[in-house]
Amino acid sequence: MTSKETTTMPKVEYTIEPGKQEIISTVILDAPRELVFRAYTDPKLFARWWGPRRYNNKVEKFDSRSGGEWRVVQVGDDGGQHGFRGVNHNVTAPERICQTFEYEGFPGHVALQTATFEPLGNQTKVVAQMVFQSVMDRDGMVGSGMEEGANESMERLAELLDQMKGGK
Repeated sequence: MTSKETTTMPKVEYTIEPGKQEIISTVILDAPRELVFRAYTDPKLFARWWGPRRYNNKVEKFDSRSGGEWRVVQVGDDGGQHGFRGVNHNVTAPERICQTFEYEGFPGHVALQTATFEPLGNQTKVVAQMVFQSVMDRDGMVGSGMEEGANESMERLAELLDQMKGGK
């Protein structure tokens, strides 16, 4: 990338209120809604941006339709693996994805995540609400470094979207 083609890193805002069972994140991405939605629902694209850079994503299941299941394993350079899975309860292109989210390292602690994609001209506002079964589960997610990982994911997504806009 030349200096003229640098990616503007998105700023993610989080709402994490004490005593509540939810996390809300809001980000504005510099790409049209259809491209952003495609990056969330195409398994090849999703694998390129989801999670911290220190992991490679191995997509084992990724059915982006309502009722479809997904499973992604993040593999570190040291061979360590972290599995995540869920079920898509409602996928309405290009507006909304409602799905469950479970980290297999702590089975049985399932969150419900709803992401909405709002067009803002040539940009897209993504609002993701995660509702946990308990405040303790939510606090565990926050304590795991979730914000750092989510911020890095959004940086990677912004880079991918720039490539997609350029036809790559």
